[in-house]
Amino acid sequence: MSLRSPLGRVLGAGSAKEGVHHWWMQRLTSIALVPLTIWFLVSLLTLPSFEHVTVISWIAQSWTALLLILFILVATWHSQLGVRVVIEDYVHGGAKTLTLVLITFIHALVAAAGVFAVLKVAFGSAS
Repeated sequence: MSLRSPLGRVLGAGSAKEGVHHWWMQRLTSIALVPLTIWFLVSLLTLPSFEHVTVISWIAQSWTALLLILFILVATWHSQLGVRVVIEDYVHGGAKTLTLVLITFIHALVAAAGVFAVLKVAFGSAS
């Protein structure tokens, strides 16, 4: 039993000082996604056709590959930040830590797979 008031127990605990950084990262990634998404949609819609050869030759261009990789990385980072907030708010107990670890690994796996796919097409690996 503590003789301290509820306010006394809270004072001095401070914040983790992570909230503002997380908030800024969500905003910055969303701002970065606006031009990247517009570029992606316009680029796809201006392709003469959606045949496999056409799309592969489009991805193989250096600027396209670079922007696609950037789009993949920023989108997965933004997604991970958003899902993390939902889990932190609504999942409690030991499941919270496990879920946070899982979503981090899943998002890293999705990002790595996307970058690998773009690089494989861009460098024309046949296998």
